[in-house]
Amino acid sequence: MPRPILATIHTAALAHNFARARAFAPDARAWAIVKANAYGHGLVRAFEGLRSADGFALLDLAEAQALRSLDWRGPILLLEGCFEARDLELCSRLGLWHVVHCNEQIDMLAAHKTQLPHRVFLKMNSGMNRLGFKPERFRAAWIRLNALPQVEEISLMTHFSDADGAKGIAAQLQAFEAVTHDLPGERTLSNSAGALRHADALAERSDWIRPGIAVYGSAPDFPEHSAADWGLLPTMTLASKIIAVQQLVAGDSVGYGSSFTADGPLRIGVVACGYADGYPRHCTTGTPVLVGGVRCRLLGRVSMDMVTVDLTPAPEAGMGTEVILWGRASSGALLPIDEVAMAAGTVAYELMCALSPRVPLLASDW
Repeated sequence: MPRPILATIHTAALAHNFARARAFAPDARAWAIVKANAYGHGLVRAFEGLRSADGFALLDLAEAQALRSLDWRGPILLLEGCFEARDLELCSRLGLWHVVHCNEQIDMLAAHKTQLPHRVFLKMNSGMNRLGFKPERFRAAWIRLNALPQVEEISLMTHFSDADGAKGIAAQLQAFEAVTHDLPGERTLSNSAGALRHADALAERSDWIRPGIAVYGSAPDFPEHSAADWGLLPTMTLASKIIAVQQLVAGDSVGYGSSFTADGPLRIGVVACGYADGYPRHCTTGTPVLVGGVRCRLLGRVSMDMVTVDLTPAPEAGMGTEVILWGRASSGALLPIDEVAMAAGTVAYELMCALSPRVPLLASDW
């Protein structure tokens, strides 16, 4: 039989989470963010759960082509825009909308020969300092774009750097509105944290919201709020089984580096999952796992192919018992991916996206 590790993608949970994000901005349209192969869930699988989206936003032209091959005829937005001039040809052919965040992209549009003018999203760098025009340069960019026959419509966007924390969105929102208040065009401002935490402030300012991580079952402001606090469900379950059991006595150590030493009799399980599967190597003793639906703890270092767990809370567990590394157990018990990410000193995005190709993926409609 194959090695007992499996990642399950819950398409109904994707649909549920997307609906939850929409509920915070009921008058806005909503992009489903499916970059990075739908946050590691697989674009085709995620599409099944996100068919209610008003549009899909991503980075890669190949992913855009894949969506069109799935018979999606609605809007597709390239979040980083075009990387070279010839990308505009494919935008024309596939009817893609694209972000414009620098003068070079305007230059490419100006030189582009097309019979079908483009829908573009002009991005302001309101404080994130990644992509976009600084506020003092934004109107000049808008004027240039507006004068181009290659451009049909200009929408306006920015991205919040601190919507998930105490700093909030006030300064960036003020910078955006000071420059754009009299410009025409639809607005898209809200990422997951913006949509969930700042719904009141953004209710009349967003024509489109862009929920990302929340759609995939992770709280954008964990640990202040959990996924359950926002009414979100896990969309990915990483499951395996116990493949061996060891009985330790006081003084026995576990794993490479002997980083855990038993202080008394201890029964442990060996689980078929390791960092080569995408499980974070930086998880340490105490990281939560579910064994037979019961919360247990990781012991010692994560190996390439195995982890070890304390079976004290689950004395009935043995060879073949289900182990949930994150997600939902067959019993219905939940282990939020955010808790595992915190134990690894990272965020849920990384765990989802780092899932190894050697882990089989299965779509489930619950």
